[in-house]
Amino acid sequence: MVTIVFEPHATTTDNEAHLASGWNDVALSELGRQQARELGLRRRLNNFDAVFASDLERAYQTATLALEGIEPHKLHVDWRLRECDYGELTQHLKEEVDAEKPQRIVTPFPGGESYEQTAARMHSFLQDLLQFHSGQTVLIIGHRATQYGLEHWLNNVPLKETVTTPWKWQAGWIYELKSL
Repeated sequence: MVTIVFEPHATTTDNEAHLASGWNDVALSELGRQQARELGLRRRLNNFDAVFASDLERAYQTATLALEGIEPHKLHVDWRLRECDYGELTQHLKEEVDAEKPQRIVTPFPGGESYEQTAARMHSFLQDLLQFHSGQTVLIIGHRATQYGLEHWLNNVPLKETVTTPWKWQAGWIYELKSL
């Protein structure tokens, strides 16, 4: 079994402008940098065996700010943890992209990907996690699509349900990966 603690990336300049970033490699805002440091304080007593972050700057920057002083070999960057690729809707208003999500479970965003494709990336990641980190506790810093995959594969929530349920921030989610 692998114990997973999931934390979303901190606030970005796109978030503050109400834009859906997708694969746009946007940086954290000043508020986001403060939130990342607060994440570090909140998790400082956790002894994670490994930390994983998406390769998009907002997730990687959240991890590095939150975990200043951790052993560098514990931080791993993995592209499979990325947000959904919104294609032509990248950096459109968040409300516009949110309205499209129910139609993008199977059918990709124009020029982008579907939520089935993001879930397949997460399945591959989780298989590797189970193989190489069994018996460990890991931190994952990612995006909504990262969490959609966790909910789908580990809590058996249908993709349409997890994608369309209003998302609400909280101080981390805990998952147990026993098998796939």
